[in-house]
Formats: sequence, structure tokens, C-alpha cells
Amino acid sequence: WELLLYRLIMPQPWNRRRVLQHSGTIGILGLTGCLGGSSTNSWDIDDPVAVASAQQFNSPGCSCCEQYASYLRENITGDLSETVPDDIQAVKQEYGIPEDLQSCHTLVLTDYVVEGHVPVEVIARLLDENPPIDGVALPGMPSGTPGMGGEKDGSLSIYAIDGDKAGAEYTEV
Repeated sequence: WELLLYRLIMPQPWNRRRVLQHSGTIGILGLTGCLGGSSTNSWDIDDPVAVASAQQFNSPGCSCCEQYASYLRENITGDLSETVPDDIQAVKQEYGIPEDLQSCHTLVLTDYVVEGHVPVEVIARLLDENPPIDGVALPGMPSGTPGMGGEKDGSLSIYAIDGDKAGAEYTEV
């Protein structure tokens, strides 16, 4: 433990071997969250949700955005296009997504915005109920959600996005 602590605290010279070791470790840890043990199938639904069109804005270099788009393609009918904007924060601002509700990708439907790894069953409910809100959000990148690896740990709160109502719970899954 002392040697490990010493290596973490004391500055070490950066050489090719050290850079490769750290890059490999960071890459594996990053992929584990997005790809490891993908739970997408547990969120699949029997009847695809009909959407006229959908545009997903992905964060640069984020593989779970692509995983979520694949999940959507399996569970919706209609066109889904993906874009990686130069400034993802500008997209989130344009669609009025509060900072505390943000995730890695933003899905824009005809009448609503969907932020993060929101299950299709919630999108179906949103489209069916047609509430007077701007959209819904699942903040962060919770483990076990569509497009993310790992196991779901307890229930997840999906929040409404709508000006003064931003942050009110829409539903729990």
C-alpha cells in the first residue's frame, strides 16, 4: 500500500510506457461504463413507438450515445439521424435543458426534447399523454439504462423539462 500511495502522490516522469499504461487503463474504464454488460435488451419493448422523425445530438467521442441510438432504432419506427455538433452545450442551451438535468446526448422529436438515456417506454408515454412540457430528462449516465452497461441500481427518476417546471419529476422507472 505504501508503494502504491507513493506512486500516486509523487510525480513520476512521463515516458512512452507510462503514457500507454495510463491510456489503456483510462480507455478500459471508459468503455466499461458504456459497453460493459449492456443492459439494452432489458429495456426493449414489444411494440415499436411511432415517431415521425428524431434527431439525436451526440457528445464527441462518446460511445454510449451510439449505443443509445442503436437501442432507439430497435424500438421506434420513423427516421432517426445522429449528429455530433462542435458545441454540444450550445444544443442543450438551444433546447432549454437545465444544467442539472443534462446528459451526454440530446434527442429532438417533433414536439419534445429527450435528454439522456431515457427508456423508450417513457418516450411512448410522453407521446401518448402529450403533456404541456418541453420534454423529459434522465440526468447523467446511470448504470443499467438503455445504451449504458452495468446493472440498474434501484429506481430512476425521469424529470420534466419546461421553464418554471424544470426539475419536477415526470415519472419513475
